[in-house]
Amino acid sequence: MQTEIDYKELGKNIKKIRQSKGFTQDKLAEMVGCNTSHISNIENNYTKVSLNLLLAIANALNTSIDYILSAQYQNISLALDNEILRAIKNLDAEKKEKILKIIKIFN
Repeated sequence: MQTEIDYKELGKNIKKIRQSKGFTQDKLAEMVGCNTSHISNIENNYTKVSLNLLLAIANALNTSIDYILSAQYQNISLALDNEILRAIKNLDAEKKEKILKIIKIFN
């Protein structure tokens, strides 16, 4: 059982999520109140992220800490479920219906 955080994977996930949102390291650093080189160091595993900064990053990226760490969970399903719910939460009913139809195709 894994008991320590893999900071290399954590940094990769932060980078992947940041890029998927279209944010630069500069933008994320500005949003969380740190400098760009600190974000770069976290993403490239040169430094460990503090819990407070991880929370700020998750909030800035509109995601959850469990999703950022999901690759390290033994059961990733719950983190993915929560991320899916977060992604569709503010969609209108028509878009939710379309997503439901797509999901039913996979069942």
